[in-house]
Amino acid sequence: MPAPIITARNLTRKFGDFTAVDAISFEVMEGEIFGFLGANGAGKSTAIRMLTGLLRPSAGEARVAGYDVYTQPNDIKRNIGYMAQRFALYDDLTVRENIRFFGGIYGLRRKALRKKTKVVLEELDLTGVADSLVGSLPLGWKQRLAFSVATLHDPPIVFLDEPTGGVDPVTRRHFWEMIYHAARVQKRTVFVTTHYMDEAEYCDRVSIMVDGRIEALDTPGKLKTTFNAANMDEVFLKLARKNQSTA
Repeated sequence: MPAPIITARNLTRKFGDFTAVDAISFEVMEGEIFGFLGANGAGKSTAIRMLTGLLRPSAGEARVAGYDVYTQPNDIKRNIGYMAQRFALYDDLTVRENIRFFGGIYGLRRKALRKKTKVVLEELDLTGVADSLVGSLPLGWKQRLAFSVATLHDPPIVFLDEPTGGVDPVTRRHFWEMIYHAARVQKRTVFVTTHYMDEAEYCDRVSIMVDGRIEALDTPGKLKTTFNAANMDEVFLKLARKNQSTA
């Protein structure tokens, strides 16, 4: 049975008097595609920054890949891949230079990096534009390249923060095929934040955040049954309305 690879207990982050993340608790299992859903401003990105060691929590506890977010943030960073909301690529470097740059940051040796570069270029069908500036690429290609760069060092966990924002539905679907491959073939744990409720259907389990709190967490099928909803959009709307009525 899969074991938890991410755990959070009452994880909280405040900015002055404002509570961005309010005592959230959950577990993510090894090899799981875990969807972290919510509207813009719900606290998803703040939570992911705490889990990736980029932001210190105000309270609570969390462990990622066995490491403590307070005392071992650097160990966490070495054992995860992270694709930020804004693509973590340099537009003024070529495709090949971006791969080599981030491979060096991840500590890949020269021989391994050459091999990885060749694999990424071939898998993404980017060999013909390997020496073109990333800034000249279509958004969908940038997105797929950013994902591949985030997993160059074969991390057991990859965090994707709003990875499909601003792209068309076809490109989104192609990106999710990459996510499936990472989870099912490469056996990575994928933690993905999104505000697209239809993408919840692609996840093994999803949590839904509303105003900094996790209001629901289960498989998409069970959530639809629990809330008597035809799709995840309806689930989210019912949770949002419930939250408004109790505010």
